[in-house]
Amino acid sequence: MKKSNEILRLTQMGVLAAISVVLVALVRIPIIPIAPFLVYDMADVPILIGTFLLGTVPGLMILLVVSVIQMLVFSTDGWIGLVMHFVASGVMVVLVGLFYKRRQKMRDAVIGMALGTIARTAVMIPMNLILTVEFLNQPRQVVMDMLLPAIIPFNLIIGGLNCLIAGLLFQAITPILKKTRQTVHPV
Repeated sequence: MKKSNEILRLTQMGVLAAISVVLVALVRIPIIPIAPFLVYDMADVPILIGTFLLGTVPGLMILLVVSVIQMLVFSTDGWIGLVMHFVASGVMVVLVGLFYKRRQKMRDAVIGMALGTIARTAVMIPMNLILTVEFLNQPRQVVMDMLLPAIIPFNLIIGGLNCLIAGLLFQAITPILKKTRQTVHPV
């Protein structure tokens, strides 16, 4: 029984990672006109749903797999893009997972998502100032000048939007999951 639960869990993680990669391929929308290189994608939606369903560590594992695939298939920034995506989304996953795990109430999930979006935005300020300047050879002043009109709003928008979509989808599928669990594994 334990082995079949582990297989089910790994399968769920794989499916969520695959959906995330497909969403990256299909949904790529520039949302900040002065910075068209900052592109919205929905990769974090299945990752966050995985965090709600399976926990923080599985959510981070899904994120790592997706980040590596994104780097290999879609990225022009190589390992820098991988690190930035993993750190930005990782702080969201950790906060969402920690808050939701406490009581598994939507209110706690919303707090985790709000704090995760703020933390994502905050952590991306030094990440851009360090990685973009040092490894992508952008002048420090250019990055500083992009913080307020582009980088900060972008991270607030992408974090908030992906959390909102993930929260709504998770809330919609929760009754189905509860019903399925009752028929498969009666209490």
